[in-house]
Amino acid sequence: MRNLSSLKTLRLSGNQLKGRLDHIQGLNNLTNLKYLDLSWNDIESISNKDGTQWRLTNLEELDLSGNLFRNNTISFPQGLSSLKSLTLYNNHLQGSLDTIGLSNLTNLKKLDLSGNQIESFQTFKDGGRKLELTHLEELYLDGNHFNTSVFASLNKLSNLKSLSISENQLKGSIDMKDLEAFIKLRELDMSYNELRDFVIHQGDIPPCLSGMKDLSILDLSDNQLSGRVPEELITKNSLTILRLSNNNLSGHVLPVILNANGLSKLYLDGNNFSGEMANVDVSISEFPTSLREINLGNNKFYGNLPRWMGNVSFLERLALSQNGFEGSIPMEFCNLNRLEFLDLSENNLFGSIPSCFNTLNIKHVHLHGSRLSGPLPIAFYNISSLVTLDLRGNNLTGSIPKWIGTLSSLSVLLLKDNHFHGEVPVQLCKLDSLNIIDLSQNMFSGIIPSCLGNLTLSTETNKILTDSKISPRLTGDGLVKTLGALGNYYYPEGYLEEVIEFTTKSGFLSYEGNILTYMTGIDLSCNNLTGHIPPELGNLSEIYSLNLSHNKLTGVIPSSFAKLHQIESLDLSYNNLSGEIPNQLVELNSLEVFNVAYNNLSGSIPEPKAQFGTFIENSYEGNLFLCGAILHKSCSKTDSPSTISTLSEYKGEDGLIGTYDFCVSFLVSYVVVLLTIFVVLYINQYWRRVWFSLIGKCITTCRYSNVGNFLTYHIFKQ
Repeated sequence: MRNLSSLKTLRLSGNQLKGRLDHIQGLNNLTNLKYLDLSWNDIESISNKDGTQWRLTNLEELDLSGNLFRNNTISFPQGLSSLKSLTLYNNHLQGSLDTIGLSNLTNLKKLDLSGNQIESFQTFKDGGRKLELTHLEELYLDGNHFNTSVFASLNKLSNLKSLSISENQLKGSIDMKDLEAFIKLRELDMSYNELRDFVIHQGDIPPCLSGMKDLSILDLSDNQLSGRVPEELITKNSLTILRLSNNNLSGHVLPVILNANGLSKLYLDGNNFSGEMANVDVSISEFPTSLREINLGNNKFYGNLPRWMGNVSFLERLALSQNGFEGSIPMEFCNLNRLEFLDLSENNLFGSIPSCFNTLNIKHVHLHGSRLSGPLPIAFYNISSLVTLDLRGNNLTGSIPKWIGTLSSLSVLLLKDNHFHGEVPVQLCKLDSLNIIDLSQNMFSGIIPSCLGNLTLSTETNKILTDSKISPRLTGDGLVKTLGALGNYYYPEGYLEEVIEFTTKSGFLSYEGNILTYMTGIDLSCNNLTGHIPPELGNLSEIYSLNLSHNKLTGVIPSSFAKLHQIESLDLSYNNLSGEIPNQLVELNSLEVFNVAYNNLSGSIPEPKAQFGTFIENSYEGNLFLCGAILHKSCSKTDSPSTISTLSEYKGEDGLIGTYDFCVSFLVSYVVVLLTIFVVLYINQYWRRVWFSLIGKCITTCRYSNVGNFLTYHIFKQ
């Protein structure tokens, strides 16, 4: 590399570079280098062995995360005078860290020490000379072992604008005096600690956060804060994002909301707020016009949903899930014409879904886990902006309407655990953006549309990556510019997460945030689907999970499934499938869960190599004519498949005839026998006389027998 003097960007991450950095020959000749990525190697030191200086005078960004730096090797020699960003995430730094090794980085603006085991900073002085980090603007200490004393050791960093110290050991009370030195601070993240309260000194005006006049983002979520929300947090005019999620805060929430002047995003979910919001008369003039996003989920609210909230037309995201709200969804919610995200799930809502939702430009609708009923209305007809429709776990009935094909942006369709019936509509095949389809636990019948094999199951980021939780350490200008191309779906500083629950790998998993960009799946299980499995489903090369279990499917397992190269979970159990398991399936190297139990399969199971060497007997049980070492059944003698064809028709989930089927067949047989006797006696007079004569003799015999028993009883009694 010694001749690449004009090189400005060099990425060497994820290799096997070891020891000292000067082992990379020619690196010191790259005098115009501005960005150097050496992350995820085994580098231990950046100092030159011979003590010479580095000549990388133009280097501005250096990423050394995921290496082997220790406390005694974090020393940066001269020659890096232009360095502005240094990342030491996930190294071996621990205990008390002496930061004197950073003293030569006089122009440093960003320092990332997160993901280590640092407990404190040993000193910020060297022989009376203060550490020269006067330009430092961003400091990330997440995932270490710092306690509340860390703030006193940072109070000389007067230009600090972003401080993240989440997932540490901040416990008990925090003295607000320790934060007053950060007069230019804009972002402060102290989430995932054990903070309980604040020490507020008399004479502070306002009593807390008085020095941080530019503070815009404050995250105190996932602590142990209790009591009421401090008024100073709400009324601070500079604050735009306040997150107090998952604490023990309580009291009435409306005063908090109505005093939130200047706030654009307010997150109070996961607390103990309570009360009935519907009975309060709130004028739209009282509501803060800056507020765009409210999350009040997982609290203890009850009563009807507040109709007045439908008048807050400037709301863009609203989450009221996991409360005790009841009644119907107010029609006034249809006035929220800017609404993009609505989550009313896991309440006690009932009635039908308002049909006026199709007047909105909504993108994400979560209404699962309530008691909503009736057919799927035209509420979502032709909403081209709709990305997520989650109606799981309700009492919805009828068939899926044909207008489902008009939802051109739909990526996630979740209709699990309702009472839908009819056929799976072919209109689903028109939805080019579909990634996840869950129609399980309904009463769908008919065949599986072969056109489902034409779905691209794309994972385009701008269709799924929405409302992801982005920690403050990722909200800098650089990231915002990088992700600017993602369009209007992306909100870098938002905390309302898009959470999708989907059954895969024999478990019920939740997918949220960025992981959604990689998830694709189809679940049609627990229905009444019949016919063969379409071979066209083998064209779904990007699918990760396919579940067709607990249906009445027949025919063979398509050999085209060998083309599902990305699939991790394939469940075809509890059907009436026959024939052999295609041996080509052993080519599925990503397969983690495979289940064909309780079918009518025969022959040898696939060769136990690669992923198929990890599957146990449970994957194949309930198939009497399958053989193989795992099943403890030799394949030397082949059973005749001709005896198999009728077996699966009498087999329930436990491999035997079901109780319901037995009762029905017994009753039908009983009625048929009685009708046959009646018809024979009615037509043939001779047999009728014989029959009644026989009945008469039986009656006479029974009568004399009873009389005899009666006399005998009295004789012995006397």
